[in-house]
Amino acid sequence: MVDFWFSLPLVVQGLLKGLAVILVVFPMSSLCTMAERKVSAWIQGRPGPNRTIVPWAAYVPVIGPLLQRMGLFQLAADGLKFLVKEEPVPGHVNKPYFTLAPLIAMIPALTTVTVVPFGAYLSGGQVVPLVLANVDVGLLAVFAVSSLGIYSLILAGWASNSKYPFLGGVRASAQLISYELSLTLAVLPVFLWINAPGTAGTLSLAKVVEFQSQPGFWGGTWFIFTMPLSALIFIIALFAETNRQPFDMPESESDLVGGFHTEYGAFKWALFFVAEYANMIVGSGVFTLLFLGGWNPLPWIPLATLAGWLHLGGHPLILGLLSIGIFIGKIAFLIFFFMWVRWTVPRFRYDQVMKIGWQKLLPLAIANLLVYALGIAFLTK
Repeated sequence: MVDFWFSLPLVVQGLLKGLAVILVVFPMSSLCTMAERKVSAWIQGRPGPNRTIVPWAAYVPVIGPLLQRMGLFQLAADGLKFLVKEEPVPGHVNKPYFTLAPLIAMIPALTTVTVVPFGAYLSGGQVVPLVLANVDVGLLAVFAVSSLGIYSLILAGWASNSKYPFLGGVRASAQLISYELSLTLAVLPVFLWINAPGTAGTLSLAKVVEFQSQPGFWGGTWFIFTMPLSALIFIIALFAETNRQPFDMPESESDLVGGFHTEYGAFKWALFFVAEYANMIVGSGVFTLLFLGGWNPLPWIPLATLAGWLHLGGHPLILGLLSIGIFIGKIAFLIFFFMWVRWTVPRFRYDQVMKIGWQKLLPLAIANLLVYALGIAFLTK
């Protein structure tokens, strides 16, 4: 199977990879919308979606009622509604840029997925990562491309020619700048640690997982245990970067109606939220790779050890699927955590968001970097 894939022309490989991204990101984002309802219902002690059903499915015994109670038909109902609903385009908007904004939101979300490793298999005793574009500057590519997504929010706010969307766009740009610094500083200790003196420097996310897969106590320790403050700063900044409550200032309905997307509806509105959930998925994947051991099942138990226990060394397809399942399981837990926080913690005021970013998180990130830089220099001299 692996040999057949590499025998395909590069153009065919590229088209299949692009199709795979769309077929994975869109369904996972749709599932997140259903999970959002289910998690909020569970936290608030009420039923979630459990009545929507396709008429013919109601006559299928056991399976039909089960899918209905799980709320899975709600996904089809939402998708069909957004596709066939009339597109509202107010007369006062700047129509070309108004239409372009939700499309720009999707580009970073779909692009960053290509450089995030999502599994691995064994080849000749070596762990080979599964990734669409295995570049040595993977983290830099994620940060560089994902930061472009803010332009869609700014463009949507400006093109709407309305007060509340414009304020939402301004808030989005200020919030991104405030928390992107802390987000970047939080991961620098990780790469200072894995790029030992005398070795080739790398920003590869796969190398981070490889470092957490070494033998021994410290070799197999996930970075969330050795660098807990970095992990905490990263996850807080990730909430702000993905505009998730309590950091959802660009769309705060309590004071901005809907913020940057106030004038949007139907499919254009849906694209913004598909992009938001896609960014959550990618951000959770990066956090998993940096601090949770990637596709390794447990601390001090790397994938290669698990493959030896299950005798899967000669079955790369099965091992690859198993590693993908482990990786997606960790992402699912982090997505649940995102939703748990949203339905538990009240929204901050805008001045509090700025104060947390500049007066609390940034100095903490700088101090954390200095401590680890000195510690790593002392240990590796």
